[in-house]
Amino acid sequence: MTSSRWTDLKPRVLSAAVLIALALAAVWIGGIAWRAFISLACGIMVWELVRMVDTARDKSANILGVLAGLCALATPYLPPAFALPLLLLPSMAGFGRMERGGVTFAVFTAMILLAGYGFMKLRSDFGLIWMLWLVCVVVITDIGGYFAGRSIGGPKLWPRVSPKKTWSGAIAGWVGAAVVGLIFAGTTHAGLGLMGISIAISMASQIGDMAESTIKRRAGVKDSSNLLPGHGGLLDRFDGMLGAALFLLIAGQIVDFPPGLE
Repeated sequence: MTSSRWTDLKPRVLSAAVLIALALAAVWIGGIAWRAFISLACGIMVWELVRMVDTARDKSANILGVLAGLCALATPYLPPAFALPLLLLPSMAGFGRMERGGVTFAVFTAMILLAGYGFMKLRSDFGLIWMLWLVCVVVITDIGGYFAGRSIGGPKLWPRVSPKKTWSGAIAGWVGAAVVGLIFAGTTHAGLGLMGISIAISMASQIGDMAESTIKRRAGVKDSSNLLPGHGGLLDRFDGMLGAALFLLIAGQIVDFPPGLE
């Protein structure tokens, strides 16, 4: 019984390791490599989203996925005021091509594109270290939730939508995020407020995860696609990153980031 809890661990670890290695390489190189990686990811996630919410729209999924990727790739080269319409263009274009799920598609696609823009902006404006901080917070949240949820168990977070998510896993993710925030605060001389921001980012990543779980539940599918062994699709792997990046993009207008640094 106990071993069955961990049957998906090996494929999860292997596929996650490959994906993380590619992402870290793109983050390290920065520039066009990072923008291309994020734009490709945005396009694939929109493609997966269309196939989930409207299963009869394979051709539309291809068109809207390519459009989303191209729009994401173009935005860093434009003034922000002119980038904003491009971030919403795929959502608008999808209304006329969707037989059902148009509103879900439009809202979640806007979230994907805005989060992608947030990733690019974080890397270009604040540098490698803060991009790594965001990735570490989300990854530790996911790892803490996975192991604490299966080892400790306990009350479910939202059993109707995601029966495997537990409060113990969620809290473990917050604790892990706080530790990441403390470590980065000490190494970068940022203020201890980074711990609070890290916990909020952890929560935002969990909300992104639950939002995608809701879409899958309504669509009656287990995974967004089968691109990643043990994880499903790219949207399954990046749902937490989307919530985190989108929240940071908004929170950056409310609090000083990085906190304590001039």
